[in-house]
Amino acid sequence: MLRPVRLFAAALLAASLAAAPAFARSRIKDIVEFEGVRENMLVGYGIVVGLNGTGDALRNAPMTKQSLEAMLERLGVNTRDANLNTKNVAAVMVTARLPSFAAAGSQMDVTVSALGDAKSLLGGTLLVTPLLGADGQAYAVAQGTVQTGAVTATGASGSSVSKGVPTAGRIASGAVVEREIGFQLAGMSQLRMTLRNPDFTTARRIAEVINASYPGAAVAENPTIVQIHPVNGQDMTSFVAQVENLSVEPDAPAKVVIDEVAGVIVMGENVRISTVAIQQGNLTITVQETPAVSQPAPFSKGQTTVVPQSSVSVDEEKGRQFLTIRNGASLSTLVSGLNALGVTPRDMISILQTIKAAGALQADIEVM
Repeated sequence: MLRPVRLFAAALLAASLAAAPAFARSRIKDIVEFEGVRENMLVGYGIVVGLNGTGDALRNAPMTKQSLEAMLERLGVNTRDANLNTKNVAAVMVTARLPSFAAAGSQMDVTVSALGDAKSLLGGTLLVTPLLGADGQAYAVAQGTVQTGAVTATGASGSSVSKGVPTAGRIASGAVVEREIGFQLAGMSQLRMTLRNPDFTTARRIAEVINASYPGAAVAENPTIVQIHPVNGQDMTSFVAQVENLSVEPDAPAKVVIDEVAGVIVMGENVRISTVAIQQGNLTITVQETPAVSQPAPFSKGQTTVVPQSSVSVDEEKGRQFLTIRNGASLSTLVSGLNALGVTPRDMISILQTIKAAGALQADIEVM
């Protein structure tokens, strides 16, 4: 069910933002990504041991049995012909994000997720697991105790209660970087910046702001890419440190985002309305069933029956007049007008979509 209070608060916030001066400046570092300065995805396969009977059933998880046998063989223990039946081991996938410019020896968090039919990884120990990049090279090694943050309780009769996901957990600082990414930023002669929200106007403003401080240092190639190069003999690292702290006023397209489940509507300040008249009313149809008992006369040999009686009424809300919004109305005018109608969240969503269908809403509507 949609909540009018939440939508009303969102509408008031949107109106206040529309009424404020449009001088919201942001640092360049907050609206762009620098080429090559990014995280890298790592993945590895390993086994978790030391589980309290909540691991994989080896008969149902052949990869766990093969991994256990291979690990023990590397340690000098031959179990190929043994009938292994432990439930304290689980096969897992280990994932991590290698930070940009991570140095060898630095640590990072890893996520551990069960592959087989393990019930819980809580308290288990991940054995040494190489973490591979997209090129197949090992960039880190993970090991440590898994913490799931989940709670599981099982009764003697077999009933159980779980809170959270006990088959996935994290190891804080559980991986050590072994190989560095070979990216020499300081020696680069030029660098591309990628806008997180591509826009022609924003890209041009970024280039203008940079060129105002460092003439000829930036070129807006397209709405996504702005290319820069150092000036005055600076290296790229020093130049980027200066450029990323420059302020610019980003632009944004007119858009209305609707979350029908939560009843939230967010409208940008550039939303405009052409001349349109709006009338909103509620139609309520009530069907009431009142059973009646039919009692036969004495000695008539009749039967007592229940006779249904239906009453249908239609109630249409009246008294509301058309709301007229003039051409070029701003966001605050639209919000104030819709609030004056006293519409519910679902009605407001329908009104906005109907205005868009009529061609009077100069913005894109995105329904989540």
